[in-house]
Amino acid sequence: MTSLIRAENLTKRFGHIEAVRGVTLEVAAGEVVGFLGPNGAGKTTTMRMITGFLEPTQGQVTLQGFSLDAAPIQARRSFGYLPEGAPAYPDMSVLEYLQFIGQVRGFAGQALHDRIAAVVSQVHLERVQQQTIETLSKGFKRRVGIAQAILHDPPILIMDEPTDGLDPNQKHEVRQLIRSMGSTKAIVLSTHILEEVEAVCTRVILIAAGRIVFDGRPEEFEARAPASVQRNRMDHVFREMTATGLEVRS
Repeated sequence: MTSLIRAENLTKRFGHIEAVRGVTLEVAAGEVVGFLGPNGAGKTTTMRMITGFLEPTQGQVTLQGFSLDAAPIQARRSFGYLPEGAPAYPDMSVLEYLQFIGQVRGFAGQALHDRIAAVVSQVHLERVQQQTIETLSKGFKRRVGIAQAILHDPPILIMDEPTDGLDPNQKHEVRQLIRSMGSTKAIVLSTHILEEVEAVCTRVILIAAGRIVFDGRPEEFEARAPASVQRNRMDHVFREMTATGLEVRS
């Protein structure tokens, strides 16, 4: 498998606080990686460094073969990013916002129209596309964030809590979408929802106190739990490995 994401020795310090400590990872096409960890473990900081939104104190990132340092424009073209909170321009309609994002990504004319129509259908935004973003529910705002991330059909997706704020049906739809894209793309998603790991991920990376403490398949992660544990067995693994509680949501 071809590695589309390569991060080497990523470190981030904020003053005397070392939030991320020498994280090294690779993600290949066809992998959906669940990036797990308690609050404050360094998940979001690591994802921001991988996407170039935060400069590392030390280390380097390569995306689809392009270094974020040496070829930042080419590297940034290779990924879609759903950040925490999915910020957008509140006074734009959904359609206006996606047109703006598409134009920034280099689409125009019929190609722009076709891509917007495709993602609106994929994330089920048809009935709200004329509404301004500020009037949308949290769930629909999250779907708009997903739409902008996949609009240019990137080979890499970085998604911070992609199903946050969605109702159970919407979560199911988004998980299906991630699974369908995961066969060809390199996808990293952070989540606190253990059910999500079982539903969509082909690999688990667990981070605690800024360091990777586990990297393996979901079944290997689950196997760390006592055999008698059933429904919440992954939660027990998490507690055992990080000595920190994990919120189990569905």
